[in-house]
Amino acid sequence: MSGSTCVSLAPSSVAVAPPARVAEETHSDGMITIQSDEAPMIPSKPRAVVQTLTCQRRPLGEGFAYRRSIGGPELEITGPANFGDHPHRGFESLTYVLEGSIGFHDFSGHKGTINTGDAQWTTVGRGVVHAEVPAGQGVQRGLNFWINLAAKDKMVAPSYQELASVDIPTVDKDGVSVKVIVGEAQGVRSPIQTRTPVMCLDITVGPGAHLHQAVPAGWSACAYVIDGEASFGPTARATRQHECAVFGAKGNGVDARSGDADASTRFLLVAARPHGETVVREGYFVMNTREDLEQAMDDYRNHRNGFEMAVGWTSDHVAKPAQ
Repeated sequence: MSGSTCVSLAPSSVAVAPPARVAEETHSDGMITIQSDEAPMIPSKPRAVVQTLTCQRRPLGEGFAYRRSIGGPELEITGPANFGDHPHRGFESLTYVLEGSIGFHDFSGHKGTINTGDAQWTTVGRGVVHAEVPAGQGVQRGLNFWINLAAKDKMVAPSYQELASVDIPTVDKDGVSVKVIVGEAQGVRSPIQTRTPVMCLDITVGPGAHLHQAVPAGWSACAYVIDGEASFGPTARATRQHECAVFGAKGNGVDARSGDADASTRFLLVAARPHGETVVREGYFVMNTREDLEQAMDDYRNHRNGFEMAVGWTSDHVAKPAQ
């Protein structure tokens, strides 16, 4: 296992859509739906790549490895690499399966399997204890992203949203395929609702094709290359498989082509609106202050403030002693 807007897809960059006017609808449960209006067609102003992170493969137990990109030392983020029983607090996460199956089970009894092409959005909120492990035989590949929650949402009740591959909205046009896992693109919207405004797109750009994906002003954006080699931005900066391109803030979107004239490239484009708050993180917890972080650890150790169901609980994925 590895870790909106309207879009104009065109074979050239002569006329593409800039960032549209973004509307955020907040529901009674605090979840946000992102909508955008069509904008006049004007030349694109692509964001430049300001940093490329190499995602090195690291072993984790027998037959299991991971690649950490945004959570690598380049961005000074440390975190866990253990997908057995473990706690969380303070963020939302996306698990997206590229190949095989991932099994999950949490202390509330929520469990199941997400298969190739499926997605699971988890609002961790005030706390969950769960396990995420490879399921079945053969190769299991997936991506996992953590998206910070605003301080006001850190202690909301946990929730899950599963989205099967067949239900992910997909747009195919001019040699480009866009699967809208979270957010909106090309007039279609994912049914997943989030507390932090986010878009996450699985994009394949064919040989000779070109993508301009609008990204709202002020949002952070990055792209992780799953297969092939991609060229991003006004300088066509090359980003290879298992590398993550971090985009600057100037510009109205992300431009992409395949870096190989005879082959496609596939990448995950992730963008979100920053909260503008301090972030303190350690291990499984992402909070706003050191005091909040220590409180989260203490709550987990003492099974309170969201961790009450952790008392005596182990997942189905923990080996049980022989009787």
